[in-house]
Amino acid sequence: MRTTDPQADIVRRYRQMRSPLRRWWLRARLRGKQLAWHWRLVGGWRAKRGFDIVTSAVLLAAGSPFFLLVAVLVKLEDGGPVVFRQRRVGQHGREFLMYKFRSMHVDAEQRLAEVLARNKHAVGVTFKLADDPRVTRVGKWLRKFSFDELPQFYNVLVGDMSLVGPRPPLPREVAQYSLADRRRLAVPQGITCLWQISGRSNIDFTEQVELDVNYIERRSLWLDLCIVVKTVPAVLMSKGAY
Repeated sequence: MRTTDPQADIVRRYRQMRSPLRRWWLRARLRGKQLAWHWRLVGGWRAKRGFDIVTSAVLLAAGSPFFLLVAVLVKLEDGGPVVFRQRRVGQHGREFLMYKFRSMHVDAEQRLAEVLARNKHAVGVTFKLADDPRVTRVGKWLRKFSFDELPQFYNVLVGDMSLVGPRPPLPREVAQYSLADRRRLAVPQGITCLWQISGRSNIDFTEQVELDVNYIERRSLWLDLCIVVKTVPAVLMSKGAY
């Protein structure tokens, strides 16, 4: 019978530890828990990465004719580059080049100062603007259905991004992050995420961070699959897309 006396309990445990068999059992139990935790972390990461590689490779191969059609339409719009490359911030602050089909005029970055005052997101560091005058005619169609994001499957394939995760921010946005905001960078950044299926550009920055942290705390392959499935109707409905 166990005693409720703390000192007596310590003495009892000490006497048990004097037994070689007991010590072996405790070490084995601890090692088992360490291995289980290790495989939970590493196994989950490998499953997610495997899902990213297979899915992105299949979509890039199967969608290549459509990608070619989009490339032709973008080129015919104004003769400018088909692909837009932009430096973004990934997991743990590592910067990389993110690829998109160009949806804006070639001088869009130079004209940014003209439209900053019309930012739809009054709170936070992100910039969103409905009816942005810098967007091309083809670009409006691409953005409506998120077709401009399709080249990011290449970013997923090479490991810069994941299919599911917080959207990769711009370096100038990260420079304004608080310590709490930087929690978004704890995992690989993704093509789609919780706020992408909950309103997209209509979600302000504060709520974006809350949803991203919620995802990080709950992340699993099953949650990723659910978000991917819900992304399809969200894209087709075009809610919050601009």
